[in-house]
Amino acid sequence: LEKNYDKICEFYKTHKLRIHYVIYGILLTAYLAVVIAACNLNFQRALPLFIITVMATFFIFWDFLIAKYGDKITAFFSPGETYLKKQWFWLKWVLCAALSITVVFWLIFDTMEQGSRHLISFGGLVMYVLLMLIFSKYPTRVAWRPVLSGIGMQFILGLFILRTKVGLGIFNWLGIQIQTFLEYSSTGAKFVFGEKYADHYFAFKVLPIVVFFSTIMSILYHIGFMQWLIRKVGWIMHIFMGTTPVESLVAAGNIFVGQTESPLLVRPYLPYITKSELHAVMTAGFSTIAGSVLGAYISFGVSSSHLLTASVMSAPASLATSKLFWPETEKPLITVKSSLQMAKCDSKSLLEAASQGASTSIKMVANITVNLISFLALLTFLDSALSWLGSLFDYPQLNFENICAYIFMPFSFMMGVDWEDSFIVGGLLGYKTFFNEFLAYERLSKLIHNREKGGSMYINGVKQYMTVRSEVIATYALCGFANFGSLGLVIGGLTSIAPSKRKEIADGAFRAMIAGTVTCFMTACVAGMLTVPGLEVPCHILLGNASNITDFPTKSIRLVECCQRLFS
Repeated sequence: LEKNYDKICEFYKTHKLRIHYVIYGILLTAYLAVVIAACNLNFQRALPLFIITVMATFFIFWDFLIAKYGDKITAFFSPGETYLKKQWFWLKWVLCAALSITVVFWLIFDTMEQGSRHLISFGGLVMYVLLMLIFSKYPTRVAWRPVLSGIGMQFILGLFILRTKVGLGIFNWLGIQIQTFLEYSSTGAKFVFGEKYADHYFAFKVLPIVVFFSTIMSILYHIGFMQWLIRKVGWIMHIFMGTTPVESLVAAGNIFVGQTESPLLVRPYLPYITKSELHAVMTAGFSTIAGSVLGAYISFGVSSSHLLTASVMSAPASLATSKLFWPETEKPLITVKSSLQMAKCDSKSLLEAASQGASTSIKMVANITVNLISFLALLTFLDSALSWLGSLFDYPQLNFENICAYIFMPFSFMMGVDWEDSFIVGGLLGYKTFFNEFLAYERLSKLIHNREKGGSMYINGVKQYMTVRSEVIATYALCGFANFGSLGLVIGGLTSIAPSKRKEIADGAFRAMIAGTVTCFMTACVAGMLTVPGLEVPCHILLGNASNITDFPTKSIRLVECCQRLFS
C-alpha cells in the first residue's frame, strides 16, 4: 500500500497541471449543464444566473487575451494614440464644443418634458464646480481632463441607472437581492438574542447586519474576487480620467470598503505618492460609504437602489473634485499600472477568512455603538442648552437642527430639493457633517416612514415628511463619510500606514473632508437632474376627508398603499 501510495503521489506531482485542468474541466462542464438545464426549465427564473455566467465568461476571456496578447494589442493601437496626441490641441476644443452643445440641447428637451425643477440641480452642479475652482489650492494649475471626465462619468452612470429601463431594472434587482441577503443575518441574531430580538431594533437587528457584511467581504477578499473587481473598476477610471493607478484603485476600492481599508490595497506605494494623490486618496474615502454600513442604512428603510447608485456615482466624482480642489503640481512616481501589486488577504482558509471578518467587525460595531450613545447624549444636552438660551429671547424652539438647517438650507435648495423641504434636508446635512451619517440616515428613515403612513403633513407648523424627490436627493447627499468624526479616523489610519507622510496627511485632511462633502452634493445634483419621481399622491388628505364623512377604518400603511394605487 505504501509503495502504491508513493507511486500515486509521484504520478500526481508529474502530471499535476493536467490533473488540475481535468478537474476544472469536469467542474466547468457540470456548471454549464446546470445553467443550460435551469434555462430550459424556466429562462425568466434563470436569467440572473445566465447573465452572471455570460459576464464571468467575458471577463475570463478578456483577462486571458490581455495576459497573452497585451503587448500586441498595445502595439496595434499605438499609431492611433500617437495621432491623437499630435492632433489633441484642436481635437479638445472640438470635443468641448460638441459636449457643450449636447448639454444645452439635452437641458432644453429635458426641461420641456420634465419641467424646470431639474435646472436648479444643474445650476447647483455648476455652482459647486465654480466654488471648488475659486478655493482651489492652485487654481491656475487645474488639469481639466480628470475633472470633466469624472463629472461626465458620474452623469453617464446616473443617466444609465436612473433614466434607462435596463439600468433601473438592474439596480432595483440588485437592491432587492441585497435586502433579501441581509435578512439572513436575522437567523444569527434570533439565535443569540432570542425571539424578541427585534424589540431592540438597532442593537440586535441593525448591528448584526454590519457583522454579517464584514464576514462576507472578508470571504470575497480571500477568494480574490474583490481585488479583481476593484482592479477592473480602477482600470476604467485610470483609462478614461487619466488619474494615476494608486488614486484610481483607492477610489474604486472605496465603492466596496471603508476609508481606512481601501488605502491598504496600495499600502507599499503610499510613502511615494504626491500631495495631490494623497489628497485624492483621502477625498475618495470621505465621498463614499463602506459596504458593511450600507446594509445598516438599508435596514433603516432607505432605498437600497439609490444607496448603491450613490456609491458608484461618487467614485469618479471624488477624483474630479479632488483634482479640482488640489491639482497635481508634482511628477507622480507610480505611473506604470502593470507594476502595481495589490495587497492580498493573509488568511489561510475560507473559514479563517470568515472568522477574521467577523472579528474585525467587533471594533466597527463597538465604534458605531459608542459614537451613537455619546453623540445622541451630546445632541440632547446641546438642544436643551440652546432651547434655554433661545427662551431668554422668546425663541424656545432654538436647537442644533435649526441652526444647521439655516446654514445648509441654500446648499440643499441648489441640489434641487423643494424649497419647503430644504430646511429639513439642511438639518440632516448638519447632523451628517458635525456628527455622522448614521444619525442623519436614522432621521431620514423616520421622515420616509411618516410619508408612507400618511397623516397630516404639518403638526404645529412643523413639517412631518418630505416629497419623494427631496428624499431621493437627501439620500445621495448624505451618502459619504465626510464628517468631523471620520476626520480623526482618517488621519490616525493613514498615519499608521504611512508614517513618513504624517505632516502631509494632517495638512490635507480638512481640505479632503470639504472636497468629499462637495462630491456628495454634486452626486445629489446629478440625481436631482435625472430623478423622475412617480406621482405625488395626497392620500393623507383623501383619507382625512373620508374619515370625516363616513365611519372609516383606522389608517394603516396597507390602506395608504391601496389609496396610492387607486389614485395613480
